[in-house]
Amino acid sequence: MKLLACNSNRPLAEAISAYLGLPLTKATIRRFNDMEVFVEINENVRGEDVFVVQSTCYPANDHLMELLVTLDALKRGSAKRMTAVMPYFGYARQDRKTGPRTPISAKLVADLITVAGAHRVVTVDLHSGQIQGFFDIPLDNLYAAPVFTNDIRERFGADNLVIVSPDVGGVVRARAIAKRIDVGLAIIDKRRERAGHSEVMNIIGEIEGRNCVLVDDIVDSAGTLCNAATALMEAGALSVSAYVTHGVLSGGAVARVAASPLKLLVTTDSIPATEAVRAAPNIRQLTIAPLMAESIQRIAEDRSVSSLFD
Repeated sequence: MKLLACNSNRPLAEAISAYLGLPLTKATIRRFNDMEVFVEINENVRGEDVFVVQSTCYPANDHLMELLVTLDALKRGSAKRMTAVMPYFGYARQDRKTGPRTPISAKLVADLITVAGAHRVVTVDLHSGQIQGFFDIPLDNLYAAPVFTNDIRERFGADNLVIVSPDVGGVVRARAIAKRIDVGLAIIDKRRERAGHSEVMNIIGEIEGRNCVLVDDIVDSAGTLCNAATALMEAGALSVSAYVTHGVLSGGAVARVAASPLKLLVTTDSIPATEAVRAAPNIRQLTIAPLMAESIQRIAEDRSVSSLFD
């Protein structure tokens, strides 16, 4: 087995490498003057089971292209099996047609990864489960729930706590964590009455006088999350925190979170933290390196991955 890291998230790849006691495979990944990607594997990979760690986060297109070219280099180097380990699967939000003449980019990316030579994909908290069906190769969708559950228990306990889904689409994810901790569940129902009009937010469940923990898969602009936190506080919540797997946090998101009623925003290191995120007083990261490393080990040994979450 070999572990290879592209450039998007070296710290996570190094943490996985340390956990497994397996050094990263030597490779050169650089750009020509016109920003064309060039990859050279500097070790023999013939007949090897190779795991390529690469989140397709900002800049998404560059990091996706790095992954594709690396897979092609491994294929032409006669690697036996190649697994694309994508802690954050970019383009996952484009999983359906949202209007006339719009793409389903998640399907396109799935095709590109397959054609490039991947035999399997490993990712964490896909935006929507149906993306697994876009691939004609196996895909292991891991869950950050165990990592979040342990931290929520240590920080909040189970007394006076309620898990909140920020929208109807995230209910399954929030319910899974609420069930693990054995606490109540609340749901925020968002409705837009007409174009250009502010959202009306209805809260389903008992949250008055309780510590609320919002659970979601992606935080990008943080507008929805901050609006949800405001609505919960106005409805009588004691405090509001949020646990989100992928901290995209683009544009003014960090400043928005810092100025919001959110006591704490916790993300994983599926996307590396920027300087702004590291400096933010109410944002912190949890590592998913042990989770990723354990799944990689199990896949290499042809053992069950799903039993990690039993």
